[in-house]
Amino acid sequence: MTLHRILSWTPAAVVFDCDGTLLDTERHWETARRRVLDDVGLTPAAGFAERAKGLHYTECGQLMADEGGRPELGRDLADRLLGHFRALVCDHPVTMPGARDLVRAAAAFAPLAVASNCPRDVVEPGLEEAGLLRHFRAVVVPEGTIRPKPDPDVYLTAAQRCGADPADTLAVEDTHCGILAAVRAGLTVLGAGPWPGEETAALTGLWVETLADPRIIRWATERTPLRTSPPKPAGAPSPTGSGLQQATAP
Repeated sequence: MTLHRILSWTPAAVVFDCDGTLLDTERHWETARRRVLDDVGLTPAAGFAERAKGLHYTECGQLMADEGGRPELGRDLADRLLGHFRALVCDHPVTMPGARDLVRAAAAFAPLAVASNCPRDVVEPGLEEAGLLRHFRAVVVPEGTIRPKPDPDVYLTAAQRCGADPADTLAVEDTHCGILAAVRAGLTVLGAGPWPGEETAALTGLWVETLADPRIIRWATERTPLRTSPPKPAGAPSPTGSGLQQATAP
């Protein structure tokens, strides 16, 4: 991995995913999924939790229904899932390690946005309660004609609302689904979290275990506004708008 792809670059805008990147909510999604499956007595195939990670809640509900052999329950399971999740997450949101410091440092040199697959009435209250919402110029979620990740819409719209070209914009993500969305939109990606495997990591400019990584905090605090585009990582697909292209590792 070539560190200069991000660590020597000043993006014109930074767009953050929310769940698992800014807020520690993946555990709530896992709990909500288990409760829904218990509610209706369904058992998905092995590896379901990994396949569900990062999906829009409507797609996750349909995945649960399909894998449980009851595809007609997709909408009902999605509604149950969102209800359980709201009840779990909205009272006490917890920020991911390093997220607060990175957001504050990045806001000093570039406009920021959030691109999330969660509903707006979950994302904005959570960020407000965590003291982060005021740093963001825009919060973009799937609504109207904006499709959820892995389609590129949320990232294309977020870059546009920051007044930046996607090629000059950094995405901060933690899931394969979200990284595909950002790459398909033409953004460079900083990935954060447990090592995702070579295929996913190859789509990023840099992968770190946590946003509290001293290299990332130092990078953000040393930036001054400068519009330059980094080279794309090997194997990353070209932006294709609504024509989606599967990325592969080099």
